[in-house]
Parts: sequence; C-alpha cells; structure tokens
Amino acid sequence: MRHFLQRAVLPDGPRDDVLVVVEDGRFVEVVPGAARPRRALEVPGLTVPGLANAHSHAFHRALRGHTQARSSAEPGSFWTWREQMYDVAERLTPSTYLALARATYREMAAAGVTAVGEFHYLHHRGDGTPYDGAEGGPNAMGRALVRAAAEAGVRLTLLDACYLAGGFDEPPAGVQVRYDDGSAAAWRRRVEALDAELAGRDGVLLGAAVHSVRAVPAPQMATVADWAREHARPLHLHLSEQPAENEACLAATGLTPTGLAEREGLLGERSTVVHATHLTDADVATLGATRTRACFCPTTERDLGDGVGPSVALRDAGAVLTLGSDSHAVIDPFEEMRAVELDERLVTVRRGHWAAADLLRAAAYDGQASLGWADAGRIEVGARADLVTLDDASVRTAGTGADVATAVWAASAEDVVRTVVDGRVVARRADRPAVGRELAAAIAAVRPPGARR
Repeated sequence: MRHFLQRAVLPDGPRDDVLVVVEDGRFVEVVPGAARPRRALEVPGLTVPGLANAHSHAFHRALRGHTQARSSAEPGSFWTWREQMYDVAERLTPSTYLALARATYREMAAAGVTAVGEFHYLHHRGDGTPYDGAEGGPNAMGRALVRAAAEAGVRLTLLDACYLAGGFDEPPAGVQVRYDDGSAAAWRRRVEALDAELAGRDGVLLGAAVHSVRAVPAPQMATVADWAREHARPLHLHLSEQPAENEACLAATGLTPTGLAEREGLLGERSTVVHATHLTDADVATLGATRTRACFCPTTERDLGDGVGPSVALRDAGAVLTLGSDSHAVIDPFEEMRAVELDERLVTVRRGHWAAADLLRAAAYDGQASLGWADAGRIEVGARADLVTLDDASVRTAGTGADVATAVWAASAEDVVRTVVDGRVVARRADRPAVGRELAAAIAAVRPPGARR
C-alpha cells in the first residue's frame, strides 16, 4: 500500500509530500519531497506517528460524568471516587467487559491511539473465585480485553496486575476480592497460562504490573519483578499518586514508595511508574538513575485532584516521560501532551519547560516503547506502519502552521481524520457517531440500577 502524505512529522521534523510504502504492516519506504505518484492514496492534512495510551483502566470509562461533586457541600475525594469505581467493577462480567472495553478502545483509535497499555486487575468473579472453563477460565476477563483490542484494531499490552491487599498488612475488602489471586505465586501461574495462550499472536503482548506498593506485600513483589525480567516484558506500577500512600508506606516500612520499589527490584529501563505525583528529591534521583519511565495522566490527575507531578525534575534526572488517560475522564492524547507543560506553568508561574517535539515523542515513540513496542511510534523504514492524520484546517488548527506545534498546542482528538495501525485503517472521522452509540449501550449495561444513563 502506498500513501502520499501531504505533510508528515518524521524523526527529523515535518516534511511535505511524503511517500510511504507499507508491506506486511511496516514501512518499507519513506520518501519526503516525493513527486506525486500515479497510484497512491492521497492523504491531506498533517500526519503524525501512532500514539500510545500507556495507562488505561478500560472499565473506568463507565464513570465519566457520574463521579463529580453534586454540590460544594459534597466535594468528594479520590477515596470516594474509588468507592464508585468499585461499584462499577462489581457489575462487570466477561461479556459486558468485552463490550465496554471494545467501545473504549474504539474511542481511543478515533483519538489517534494505536497501542494501549491496559493495567488489568479485574480478574475473578465478584466472590473472588476464578471463572470456570465454561465462562472462559481463570483468565476470562483478560481474554475479553485481548479480544476487545483486536476487534477495535489497536495493539494491546495487557499489564496483568498482582493485587493482593487493600493496604499495608491489610487483606482485600469487599469487591477487591475480585482482584486477588491469593499470592504472587498464584498470580504467576495464572499469568503463565495466559502467556502460553497468547504466544505468537501479533498485536498483543503480556506484561506485568504490581498494582502499588501498598497492594502487594514486599516479600512477594520479587515474584512479579522476576517474571517480567525473565520474559523481558514491561513492568508497571502505580506510585505515589496520593500523599496518604506515602505516609502509610513510611509508617509501615520506613521507606517512601519509590525507596521500597527500588529495594524490591521493581525499577529499571523496562519499568514504568504511573502518576509519580508526590515524590521527594531522593525519589526523583532514584527514578532518574534507574532510567525508569514515568507515566503521567494529567486529565485524570486533574479530575481526582491528585496534584501535579515533577515532570521536569524527573526528565532532568534521567527518567523518561510517557502519557496515559488512566480513568478516561478524557480520551484525548493531544490534551495529555500539552497538559504536562501547562500544568507545570501553573506550578512554577513560568513558561517553556517542554518543547513540542519532546511531548510528541513522549506520546508516540517513548509511550510505545514503554509498552514493549519499540518498533513503533516513528514514521521511518522498518517501523510498524502507524499513521494518525489530523485536519490542519479545523477551527482549532487553522493557521497554526501544520507543524509539531499544531499537534501539541492546537489539535484535539476531534481533529483526527484517520488512524492506521500496522498498515490497516482502524478509525475514520465518520465512524464517531457509531462509536458513541456503542459506548452508550455498553455503559448503560454496567451502571447501577436506577442510575442516570
């Protein structure tokens, strides 16, 4: 397949009249300044590399619009939001999760996401028992996510999370039994069975996750880290999202969450810490020295009132930034990009912390690499053929120069005209109404009885 791109962002910057030739899902030719070919698909607008959503909880999409404060007298908090999240989780089955995740991944594809890191911890039935063979077996929920991504056309890194406790030295409570395998050893056995099932399938990769340092007893963290290391897979974990987590960790272990994660071997170049909002200077230095990636999720962190993480300090220390939509309060990778810089401006009262090209790299190549797709996120020979084309003449982008700055500072998900994943068109602007209807139906099926739809 030959695509003639009016303007595209290549590794060395934007170029006009770019001919790309795709074979077997990869770029085999990338020629800027090419003469208009006789037989090629002409693609007007600005085309950027495929974007990665490095942190997703697909079922959280059902919470959008339903968890905000009703009045100033009921402001809510992260912890009240969490109870509402558990309520939705309790209602999910493999079939309803398939429908909700598929619709959510289609929304991502329409927004320019070509690969998603699904942080998956909703493993078992509501009473904590594994699904039986007739229902899909112990990995029924994970298998539903794999199928959902395949049907939506996006690549998936299923970050299967070990989640054994509600807090330091606490057993699971209520719906959390759905998440608990009983031990890290049991988590590993379940994950190895799923990995064998997925072996050889393109477009899906199994990774590992420690839900958080409060959710897995320290002596068992190594089991998860060792599995990821032995299989050369990504390892992700929530880290220091809330001050309460830091305080509890210090009280229980004498270490910050970062210090505990380092001691237990969870950090390194294949590892990603998510949020990393409330860090000490020593934490920042540790994450940088270990070349650990830090996934920021600004629209969720705003929505939950988590705070603004030290993105510039982490970058300067040597950590690598990636981006995710987490709770899906918004699915818009362009908003996540610019929010990193704009939130930093609010904290420091000055501008100019992040260049547009660096933010696009965080959303594209670095995000893809953090999910195990280091062969994606660039429009270059040999890379996976992912293309995201933006309307450069919309009311948001008109007159902005059709440059990297257009993507980062002007565009939104609404400006995505077409998304190509591994050489296949998976989303077009005209698909959006159908995706909206699919989302509405899937969310209605899992909302509490009597709740506003």
